Amino acid sequence: MSKLELSSLYQLTMVRFRLFIREPEAIFWIFVFPILLAVGLGIAFRNRPADVLQVGATTAQLTHALAADKGLTATTMNEADGTRALATGSILLLAVQTPDGVSYKFDETNPDARTARMVADRAIQTAAGRHEVIPVQNHLVRETGSRYIDFVVPGLLGMNLMGSAIWGMGFSIVESRQKKLLKRLVASPMPRWQYLASYLLSRLSMLVIEVVGFLGFARLVFGVPFRGSLWQLGFLCVLTSLAFSALGLLVASRAKTMEAASGLMNLVMLPMWILSGVFFSAARFPAVVQPGVRALPLTAAIEALRGNMLQGMNLGQLTTPMALLLTWLLMSFAVALRIFRWR
Repeated sequence: MSKLELSSLYQLTMVRFRLFIREPEAIFWIFVFPILLAVGLGIAFRNRPADVLQVGATTAQLTHALAADKGLTATTMNEADGTRALATGSILLLAVQTPDGVSYKFDETNPDARTARMVADRAIQTAAGRHEVIPVQNHLVRETGSRYIDFVVPGLLGMNLMGSAIWGMGFSIVESRQKKLLKRLVASPMPRWQYLASYLLSRLSMLVIEVVGFLGFARLVFGVPFRGSLWQLGFLCVLTSLAFSALGLLVASRAKTMEAASGLMNLVMLPMWILSGVFFSAARFPAVVQPGVRALPLTAAIEALRGNMLQGMNLGQLTTPMALLLTWLLMSFAVALRIFRWR
């Protein structure tokens, strides 16, 4: 590559960078919003003492037995009132005294209700004189890395890398196309691939601030662990950003208006926001859709980031998600270069 070609690529990349820093909205969504989201989720899902479960009973004797367990708050009520309380969510379980013993009314699809059933039965059986056959002890462990905030930070990082890359690429290109700037550039001696490559390179200039700022905040405020190699984590972030940047180029390669670009970008990103495990594990989805979920680039990115940060995996153990990200990068950039509309 000649000095002239390097100079034009440098100038194009610097133009992308200058245009970005002049947009305060973009700076907010890329640098500030993920930190605010982490703060909100970290506070909402912070480690707390075990909840005291609200239950009801149809006799004073059952109420006394249930109230003896510190994990329960029991109220005496008749069966009709208790059924209404269950329907409105005022209680999780109703213990009904029957001639044959005790009947539990609860919603088995509610995890808290299932927990209330086990605790209530234990309390009633203990009050009736049942003793544990085998002595047991509780050894409580609160390990950094097992909290929800530890789980969600890599997901937020992957989501932010996706959004900043696709939105940053897509809107800039479509705006240039609307202003007829692309038409002028294509008439210049600039190689077309350099124009597209300048968008990818400009992402790297902002990636350090984007990643270090967010992860540094997560570490200092919430103590999120970094169990893997930091340089390998940086490599995964670069690969993720480039893969989504190439996807952003592809999405914007034909769109002529901002409305069309926005619709296409939301169409691409919305399934990944829902399916890729940003806020909860992607394994929750049925087995029939798992192949499609696993093929999404955000799923691969989050799997790699969580593997490095929470499990201390090295790059050799993350070859599958990295190969998937590399495939998305190469295929998206190749197709974008081929079908890109310059007018």
